[in-house]
Amino acid sequence: MCMKKLLIALLFTGIVSPAVVLAGGIVTNANQSASYVRMLARDASTSLDAVYYNPAGLTKLADGFHLSLTNQSIFQKKTIENKFPYLHESKYVGDVAAPLFPSLYAVYKKNKLALSFGFNPNAGGGSADYKTGLPSFEIPVSVIPASLTANGIPTNNYSADINFEGTSVFWGAQVNASYAITEMLSVSGGVRMIFAKNTYQGYLKNIMINPNQPAFGAAYNGSNLVSAPTFFADAATALNGWSAGATGYSTIISGKISGGEAGTTLLSASTLTPTQIGTVQGLLGAAGLTPAQIGAIDLQTAQATLTAAAPVFTGKANAMSANAAATADVEVDAEQTGTGYTPILGANLTIGEKLNIGFKYEFKTKLTLENKTKIDGTGMFTDGVKFRSDIPAILSVGIAYAVLPQLRLSTGLHYYFDKDATIETAPGQKKKIEGNLYEIALGGEYDITDKILISAGYLYAKTGVGQGYQTDLSHSLTSSTVGFGGAFKATEKMQINLGMLYTMYSSDSKSIDYTAYGVPSAKETYNRTNIVFSVGVDYHF
Repeated sequence: MCMKKLLIALLFTGIVSPAVVLAGGIVTNANQSASYVRMLARDASTSLDAVYYNPAGLTKLADGFHLSLTNQSIFQKKTIENKFPYLHESKYVGDVAAPLFPSLYAVYKKNKLALSFGFNPNAGGGSADYKTGLPSFEIPVSVIPASLTANGIPTNNYSADINFEGTSVFWGAQVNASYAITEMLSVSGGVRMIFAKNTYQGYLKNIMINPNQPAFGAAYNGSNLVSAPTFFADAATALNGWSAGATGYSTIISGKISGGEAGTTLLSASTLTPTQIGTVQGLLGAAGLTPAQIGAIDLQTAQATLTAAAPVFTGKANAMSANAAATADVEVDAEQTGTGYTPILGANLTIGEKLNIGFKYEFKTKLTLENKTKIDGTGMFTDGVKFRSDIPAILSVGIAYAVLPQLRLSTGLHYYFDKDATIETAPGQKKKIEGNLYEIALGGEYDITDKILISAGYLYAKTGVGQGYQTDLSHSLTSSTVGFGGAFKATEKMQINLGMLYTMYSSDSKSIDYTAYGVPSAKETYNRTNIVFSVGVDYHF
């Protein structure tokens, strides 16, 4: 009954995924400006956030230097429900927060050429706080009572202190060159450098159980919670003592048998003292004999039983020692870092004065992360180990159309090549991704006055990862997002953008095989909500 793997194998599995993933693919954050938050369809943008959404469209800016700064405050609630029968609670809620989520864009435009720079959290951002743990954290602990009961030690309760905090941010520094070939057509080329960092701090400690086995100590009477490591250590000590006692008394009885008492019952053996008989009775009881069997047993059978029981006691003692180690406090303090590069190509087509079409293709970012570990109680964060965590390639197409001088409508399509990315939970262990994710966005903005506009948008995201990808720590859900807000032209050179978006996710569930824990399967359900507030300033020098 070794619990080492059961207690820690799942504890930190799957936490290589970013803490915050919003509108975008399974890795990528698409919310990269306040204008996006208030409108959701920016793929044909010719404003400052085109640095990210439509670099080729930057040639439509006026000559000069332009600067944009945005911050978003993001709050996400993740709800996991697991029907594993031994859990105290079936529902787990995690809060994810990113109060600072900045984006910076700078553009220099001269004649037909525009040079731009962008800096933003391309993936991840914020921290995840699981105050009550997660099913995969608690399930290995919850099975201890049932496992002990199955092994003859009645137990029906447990507790543990579980804490996990993870942060993740993949900063992207991007440069583009955009050139207007004609009044209608412009193209762009650029590259983004990704600086990735994940940090993990957590522990599983103070595992408590209520075993009913006074033979291992008076405190273990089933009436109160006691330290699991201490119980298992005391049990190992007792079992080793029983093994030694069984071996010793087997030898003593063997000597008595040679004196002609082989068929004599244990209780009537004149050559054994009452203390010796009582000890042998206790050892036979520990070996599984009933009181009736012990009362009728003869010396020869008792000797054979003790001889056979000694190695069994030793084996159980070794298992208890392993369990004591497995239930000891576990702590992790580690980070993972890496860099990667994303080539980016774009084109912008302007037809007449009303229609603008933007195209962008981001190549796959091959990204390798390396562990930098201070404490690794799990053995799963070996210092210096490397693994892949790619950012998938992205194709986006956007159309913007001025229905009226004061009314502009936009749409966008984003396709993420998730299947082609290598995302590993550990070296050589690639996450299973069945299909690609796509998004469709619609948005519009209306000028109330020369200085004030309002906007709104809708975005639908359809995931394709399949159930093999989904875990309580890393899952992708189909969603619908609404955004609204506005902009205020404070001066001829400065515009302030305000926005808010809310994302509603479609829950997903899967049946998980728990045969390793003695349960055929249990259903796990994933859901979340997401809200974002943003403010940004665009300044034209």
